[in-house]
Amino acid sequence: MTAISLGMPDVPTKLADRRVSRQIQVGTVAVGGNAPVSVQSMTTTRTSDIGATLQQIAELTASGCQIVRVACPTQDDADALATIARKSQIPVIADIHFQPKYVFAAIDAGCAAVRVNPGNIKQFDDKVKEIAKAASETRTPIRIGVNAGSLDARLLKKYGKATPEALVESALWEASLFEEHGFGDIKISVKHNDPVVMVNAYRQLAAQSDYPLHLGVTEAGPAFQGTIKSAVAFGALLSEGIGDTIRVSLSAPPAEEVKVGLQILEALNLKQRRLEIVSCPSCGRAQVDVYKLADQVSAGLDGLEVPLRVAVMGCVVNGPGEAREADLGVASGNGKGQIFVKGEVIKTVPESKIVETLIEEAMKIAEQMEKDGIASGEPQVSIAG
Repeated sequence: MTAISLGMPDVPTKLADRRVSRQIQVGTVAVGGNAPVSVQSMTTTRTSDIGATLQQIAELTASGCQIVRVACPTQDDADALATIARKSQIPVIADIHFQPKYVFAAIDAGCAAVRVNPGNIKQFDDKVKEIAKAASETRTPIRIGVNAGSLDARLLKKYGKATPEALVESALWEASLFEEHGFGDIKISVKHNDPVVMVNAYRQLAAQSDYPLHLGVTEAGPAFQGTIKSAVAFGALLSEGIGDTIRVSLSAPPAEEVKVGLQILEALNLKQRRLEIVSCPSCGRAQVDVYKLADQVSAGLDGLEVPLRVAVMGCVVNGPGEAREADLGVASGNGKGQIFVKGEVIKTVPESKIVETLIEEAMKIAEQMEKDGIASGEPQVSIAG
C-alpha cells in the first residue's frame, strides 16, 4: 500500500530558479551564487556605544538575523568598529555616508563588508582607486547602495527624478569604476520607497549585471505599512529568482524587521519553515473563538525549533480536512475538538482542553523529531476553519 505524505512537504516547491549571480563572502555568510537568501537588519543604537550596540546585535542574532549593519557617521563610531566587528556573533557591515575616510576606517577595523552611498559621498569617484586597493588587500566586499533619496545630482538632472533607469545607471557606473581597478567583490542595492519603482529597478539591474543584489524598500514606513510594501516588492522579485539578501526597513524595532524578512522567505519556500500555524479567518459557521485559540496555541509553542505545521480550525467545513493535512491539528465544533496527529484522530477533548492538548501533543512530536534528527529545521503552525 502506498503511503500518503501528510504535513509539510519534504521538498518545498519554488516559483522560479534563482538568478545566476557571482558570489561574495560577507564574513561567514555567502551572498549570491547558490547561497540561500540571507536576512539582514541594522542597529538603531549609537555605534560609539559599544555595549548597547553589541547587546542589540545579540538580540538580532537571537531573532535569526544573519548579517547586521551599523551606522558610522562620526569618528567615535569609526573608533568603535574594531571591537564591535570582533565581538559580534554575526558579520558586521559598516554603513558609510558623506565621509570617505570612514570607508578606510571600516576596512582597517575588520568589518565583514562596507556599504557606500555614492550619491552623498563628496568626490567619491576620486577615491574609488584607493578604496578598491584597500578592500582588495583585506578581501572586504563593498555594497554599492543607491537610494532614491540621495541620488547623485547629475542623474537627478538627467532623469528629472529617481527613476528605475536613474538608480540602475548610478549603481552600474560606480561598479564599473571599481571594476576598472580590478575589484569585483561587489553587491548592489537600488532602493526606492515606491515598491513599483523599486521592482522595476531591480529587474533592470538583474538583466544588466551578475552582481549579487541586496533587496530593500527604503523608508518603507511603520510596521504594518512597511511589512506590506516589503512583502509585495520582495515577493515579486524573489518569485522571479531575483535577490540574494534582504533587509526589511521598518519604523519599528530591528528584530521586527528580521521577523518579517524570515516570514517572507518562509512563505516563498526560500527558507525552511518553522512553526506554521494554519488557522481560519473565522466566520458565522465558527463554533469556537478561533482568534483566541490561535493566539494561545502560538504563544504556547513560541520558540519551538522543529518544522511543525499545526492547524487550528473553527468549523466542520474545512476543519477536518485542514487538520488532517497538518502534522497536528484540531477541528472544533459543538464545544469540543477532534485532535489529529499525522492525519489520524487520536482523541476528542472539551473546548477548554484544546489548547493544552495541542501543546502537549506538539511537544511529543517535537521530541520525536529531535530524536530523528529533524530539530534543526523551523516550526510551522496552521489555523483554518
